[in-house]
Amino acid sequence: WVLLFVFAINISWICFAFVNATIGFACAVTPRHAARSADPVCIRNVRTVLTFPIYHEAVEDVFATVSATARMLEDAPGIYECFILSDTTDPEIALAEEVAYTELLKTVRGNVPVRYRRRTINHHRKSGNIRDFVMRWGGRYDHMIVFDADSYMERDTIVHLVEEMERAPHTALIQTIPQLVGGRTLLSRCQQFASALYGPILGGGMAWWAQNEGNFWGHNAIIRMRAFAESAGLPVIPGKAPFGGPILSHDFVEAALLRRAGWRVQIADDLGGSYEECPPTIIDLAVRDRRWCQGNLQHVAVLTRMSGLKWTSRLHMMTGVMSYLASPSWLLLILVGMALSLQGKFLRPEYFGDETSLFPNWPVIDSARALTLFGVTMAILFAPKIYGLILGLVSRKWRGTVGSVRMIAGVLVEVIISILVAPILMAAQTTAVISILAGKDSGWTPQQRDGGYRAADVFRRHAVTMALGVVLLASALIISPVFAAWLAPATIGLIFAGHLSYWTGSRAAGQGFRRAGLLMTPEEIEPPASFRHARAAVRAYADLQAPSFAAVLKDEALR
Repeated sequence: WVLLFVFAINISWICFAFVNATIGFACAVTPRHAARSADPVCIRNVRTVLTFPIYHEAVEDVFATVSATARMLEDAPGIYECFILSDTTDPEIALAEEVAYTELLKTVRGNVPVRYRRRTINHHRKSGNIRDFVMRWGGRYDHMIVFDADSYMERDTIVHLVEEMERAPHTALIQTIPQLVGGRTLLSRCQQFASALYGPILGGGMAWWAQNEGNFWGHNAIIRMRAFAESAGLPVIPGKAPFGGPILSHDFVEAALLRRAGWRVQIADDLGGSYEECPPTIIDLAVRDRRWCQGNLQHVAVLTRMSGLKWTSRLHMMTGVMSYLASPSWLLLILVGMALSLQGKFLRPEYFGDETSLFPNWPVIDSARALTLFGVTMAILFAPKIYGLILGLVSRKWRGTVGSVRMIAGVLVEVIISILVAPILMAAQTTAVISILAGKDSGWTPQQRDGGYRAADVFRRHAVTMALGVVLLASALIISPVFAAWLAPATIGLIFAGHLSYWTGSRAAGQGFRRAGLLMTPEEIEPPASFRHARAAVRAYADLQAPSFAAVLKDEALR
């Protein structure tokens, strides 16, 4: 009964993704009757600000992106400004940001001003940074487009978002579905491939059932400033972190508050030109997931304490919670299955119960139904990938750039790597959930976007995961070799976690697969203009020398 209960939780979560993907696939192959309005709209006097919240980021990357974005919008219809919102506390990085900003002002024209503000008190982290901006300068603008430190958006996409907001006066937020770009390690290129091929299917399904009750993912979205200022002020959860205090995953809650106030929140699944980068290594992915895990688990308190939320908003938050509880549930399924196998091996079955009977009560093992259940589960699990491959094979864009053979080979490679990496992420997310339940706060660690870990550090970080794999494999072998073979997809990934983490986090491996034509995407072959211009602008900031903090104290002119 315990196994049945845990299995029901796991299969329900997998089925949710399957239904999402099936709806998205059906929408993709069905002509859309309600196309976006093509009525002209004047946005000449509409003021839109592009905000770039940063915290200890790579200065050359951020300022290159801002510079390229500002220059890209110079002749765009409408009024645009860029605002760099720094929460940096390290004085050396802060000085580098100021030097880069001085350099940036030399490259942008006055019709798209770029402003820079650094907070000295980092109240409520990123959400507090945006809140301060909205309270101080929000009244100056009609709309706000939020970027992340590794976000990119095409000029036409930005203009289109502004036009859509002007056409829909009851819409407060339009969220794009960012595609991953710029991957250089094997892991990032694998995520990039999956995002490009399967992501539109899942995003399309969510957009279909969410309708005007969509979600916000914190960046690459346009927000109506007045609606956000009036309706989306975040509460502080009573108690201490990790469950109390400021809400870390603020975006889901802000979307829910906008809906509660009667505003529409939409997901623009049919709008391209929105991009972001992804963590280059499993370690970086786990660090980011630890912070997101705490923020999503805080949503349980939001759901229980906050009244008036729409049921769709509650569903969005519950899916976020379940995305992290699924990992410990999967591990529990393995452990319960192992306990049942041990019971069957070492406990003598009772052929005759307490009641008198002429015939024994034979144990029933239905191999045919077991195989059917396994086959159905695998079909549900891999259906989103199959849907994506089918659409890719009929897409002119994919066939014209990547090609059918390389596409099929890429799917096979992505499936193998995903199967190997999944148990490692399961262990990392389970550890995160346990540490949060134990009352440990994640803090505010800046995200590393370049990887480059030493082998010794990688193996040290994954030592517990590798030990768990050895224990599970040894226990399975004690039960039976057949059980060990059944558990192999999980134990292999765990035992070789260090090796897989170091290999998938290698740029050399990523470039080797690229030379072989594997895991290619159309955006990798033909990079979008926003990403290409930002990468080209990095050179202007890479060699800048910021004065040391001590030099500033000594030099009156620098002060």
